[in-house]
Amino acid sequence: MTTYDIAVVGSGYMGGGIAQVLALAGHRVRIADVSAEIAQANLARLLGETEQFVVDGLFPADAVERIRRNLTAAASIEEAVAGAAFIEEAVPERIEIKHETLRRISAAARPDAIIGSNTSTILIGSLAEAVERPERFLGVHFSNPAPFIPGVELISHDATDPAAVDVVEAIVASTGKQSARIGDATGFVLNRLQYALFHEATQLVEEGVATPTDIDTIVRTTFGFRLPFFGPFAIADMAGLDVYAFCYASLQTRWPERFATPASLAEHVDAGRFGTKTGAGYLDVPADRTPELVAYRNKAYVAMQRLLDELGPAPIATSEGSRA
Repeated sequence: MTTYDIAVVGSGYMGGGIAQVLALAGHRVRIADVSAEIAQANLARLLGETEQFVVDGLFPADAVERIRRNLTAAASIEEAVAGAAFIEEAVPERIEIKHETLRRISAAARPDAIIGSNTSTILIGSLAEAVERPERFLGVHFSNPAPFIPGVELISHDATDPAAVDVVEAIVASTGKQSARIGDATGFVLNRLQYALFHEATQLVEEGVATPTDIDTIVRTTFGFRLPFFGPFAIADMAGLDVYAFCYASLQTRWPERFATPASLAEHVDAGRFGTKTGAGYLDVPADRTPELVAYRNKAYVAMQRLLDELGPAPIATSEGSRA
């Protein structure tokens, strides 16, 4: 594995977690913050967290040694980024703060250093305005909590050099995480989907259909149960795209515009591509592999239930108000 000199600018909860992950993978990581004192304090916090993660069985036994060896605190942003091949910006989600930080980073960094932003919603093209040589800039969006969520969004703007994406993709893979390449759109994929779900959930509460507690129960125990193994397109293909079309038609009896049938779904159904049962759909899983897929699905769901039984319920207090 190729190891890199990396800087993480912003050493709080997200930036610190990203730095932990990169250092644990063997990269040489320097963290920086608004002051040397804060960066040093966050380094101490990260080492303490690592000790607890080892005790809890969440990190390998030698994690403290690895992170202590690979993770250091810099006196300033400029010092942190000076020799770095890759720099991850993880400052608060305000464009003016990010612009100021990215200007400092790109002025002090090597000309060939790749710069990433951990922004969760701001357009990468807008952030790139503050970066010298914007072709080396992209979004590298880790999810919270960074040490334990495996998915990372890699977001290119119009000028991003594909070679820069290749390098960052390899760095992310070295940590054991999985990345997806995504176009530059407000909210990207994760938060656009996450907030669409949350918006619909709040509508159900406001209409008096269900309480927050009961909605969380349904999401956890139905389609949310499938999501660790399959994304929305695989789920739709297995359910049957013709079934999805019928369900859209039913929803349209009350919300004809809000639940208009997606053009791509109508196209598949009109062409007789109903998903796995016909061997063609969004993912084109061959029909002869359907028994294998079904067997995997069933084993996965039983394994998930056993894990949940082992862990027990999440420690979320159910208040009377949440069921009012």
